[in-house]
Amino acid sequence: MPTEPSTALITNDIVGLGLIAATLAVIFWAASGPTPILKKIFAWVPALLLCYFIPAIYNTAGLIDGHNTPLYNPIARDVLLPAALVLLTLSIDLKGIMKLGPKLLVMFCAGTLGIILGAIVSFQAMSWIHPATVAGDTWKGMAALAGSWIGGGANMVAMREVFGTDATTFGQFAVVDVACASLWMAVLLFLANRAKQIDARSGADTRAI
Repeated sequence: MPTEPSTALITNDIVGLGLIAATLAVIFWAASGPTPILKKIFAWVPALLLCYFIPAIYNTAGLIDGHNTPLYNPIARDVLLPAALVLLTLSIDLKGIMKLGPKLLVMFCAGTLGIILGAIVSFQAMSWIHPATVAGDTWKGMAALAGSWIGGGANMVAMREVFGTDATTFGQFAVVDVACASLWMAVLLFLANRAKQIDARSGADTRAI
């Protein structure tokens, strides 16, 4: 509950929630590419980045007050986030995953383990190379980022709650998350046109897929 009078333009929590929900709806609608101009824009601007950035502008501009409202704690944290994680889990096709075979399952587990170990190794390496980069609570942001790369955006928010990542650090790593995802997607799209040649050279068997 608010601890002091809010100076934001919108002080009604229901109106604030409606504004954020409407903003996200517009972003995802625009990202679907209903017009050629929007399709070109969102080819370069990740929709997920706008989902973080535009509400942050609302808060900075004084339109809403992100600190003096129960919308995040407890509504989003204790109600919406668990519901999102449950819905994400319900959509998993376990039978389909098992049919992919042991090699792909091992590869998936190896990738997850690589992200976990990679975070530890990179953090330790930067503590030797440039300690200021990983000073303070930077590790909490890295933990949230690792959660995203293992289980997506909802998992990233869950890791933020587990490790108590502050809003500023979380926002910085959210930008890192989106930037890396966009760059990696560009690499994958480049390699997709050369998939047959790569499979032929590496001897990969993609029949299971």
